[in-house]
Amino acid sequence: MLGRLSAQTYSFDSNFHPYSYETFALVRRDIVSTRLMCVVERPVASVSTELVPCTKISMELFDPIYSCGILRPSGHVVKCFHDVYPDYDELRQMLQEEDSEHYYVVGKMERKEFLFRLFKHLCLGGALCQYEDTIDPYISTTKKIYKDLIRKIELFSMILVSRYSKDESGQCFPGTREEEQTFAYLIVDPVKRNVTLLFHIYGVGKMTLNAVECQMAASQ
Repeated sequence: MLGRLSAQTYSFDSNFHPYSYETFALVRRDIVSTRLMCVVERPVASVSTELVPCTKISMELFDPIYSCGILRPSGHVVKCFHDVYPDYDELRQMLQEEDSEHYYVVGKMERKEFLFRLFKHLCLGGALCQYEDTIDPYISTTKKIYKDLIRKIELFSMILVSRYSKDESGQCFPGTREEEQTFAYLIVDPVKRNVTLLFHIYGVGKMTLNAVECQMAASQ
């Protein structure tokens, strides 16, 4: 996901009403059509969005994962056999496959939460993801990113997931085809009139950080 996951914040000058979030997303289509010309080359004609709950703010949401057989006492993820993926584990199976015995160890409603979605995206990674042996890196990275984003989430904020945007040729954003790891979230603060776009386009990311990026990461 390195180099393919991005968060950008913009200001808007119109009123935001919760009941008209789909209209708001369509009006703000210039975020993806003008500001992200490297991704979208033609004007966006339509946007499909849905509300994402953000009521869970504690990492206790993931406590059930520690005591159901997905992890060993050391925190290492239990490996398992899969017909398609040669290197598979119980954690990814719980996240992806509804027929997994552990799928609902985290409740159905909790799986819709923004915190859980973020965790899932990080666990599944990009096209050449080297999966972690333990759960700790996933938990700590989720916590760090969520903590940074939650500064932008006020009491009256709303989170939208942009399922797709279409131009004259069809689906264009966040990607040109359906992919679980291609996503875009709009975090809307109607009081400060800010919207943060968190998006990722599935594919092969960077292999290493350059010198400038390393310096920025070290200063954070």
